[in-house]
Amino acid sequence: MIDKLKLHGFNNLTKSLSFNIYDICYTSAANQQKYIEYIDEAYNAERLTQILTDVANIIGAHILNIAHQDYDPQGASVTMLISEDAISHAGLSNSQSPGPLPETVLAHLDKSHITVHTYPESHPHFGISTFRADIDVATCGKISPLKALNYLIHSFESDIVIMDYRVRGFTRDVNGKKLYIDHEITSIQNFIAEDTKSQYQMIDVNVYQENIFHTKMMLKQFELDDYLFSPDDVLLTPGERAEVQKKVQQEMAEIFYGRNYDT
Repeated sequence: MIDKLKLHGFNNLTKSLSFNIYDICYTSAANQQKYIEYIDEAYNAERLTQILTDVANIIGAHILNIAHQDYDPQGASVTMLISEDAISHAGLSNSQSPGPLPETVLAHLDKSHITVHTYPESHPHFGISTFRADIDVATCGKISPLKALNYLIHSFESDIVIMDYRVRGFTRDVNGKKLYIDHEITSIQNFIAEDTKSQYQMIDVNVYQENIFHTKMMLKQFELDDYLFSPDDVLLTPGERAEVQKKVQQEMAEIFYGRNYDT
């Protein structure tokens, strides 16, 4: 089995997960700044530090250092340096199955990091506000950061999720043969719980020979009231609601497919 290979020395493979979420909302012109302020407070540096601490616990990392910063007028960043824990690897698995939500998994890590940056912004004319959070988890050792996906998806109000996973470098077995990946993976989707996947439209773009995997997700169910920030916006006329729904769904489609559409 690939997860029982005997290695020569330390596992030098670097496994990198880039996890991006988008939360989309409609706000009237009078409430756009209030939405930005709400998101900025809900996902401030303190909250993000807790989320990354939980991620570190899930993948069994020992936190060496934390740097965090809130920005003016908006946004926040947190960076953690993490290292291996001097603990047993018994029961540790990189199988293609969802990770915990959340519970501690023991891991072996070194020269690794976890970072998050937030980007609240709003459309200057259409009343659409979009919150983006970028999280990067890089590990060296046995465990894969893919085991943190379930927790991350449920830690944010994720309308759209875009994930990239890559295994870089090489390690060696005891006979000196280079190994460019040490666990089986056919899709990032295999590391996400079924009840979560059922809620999203999903697309894969994978380059197997280069150990590059890409998955993006967009919520299937759309209820306009879930995207209205202010109670005042619920009082929109039927015609206004139809126009707002068109704008919100266009914003989601443009982000998901990575191209602009004419209005």
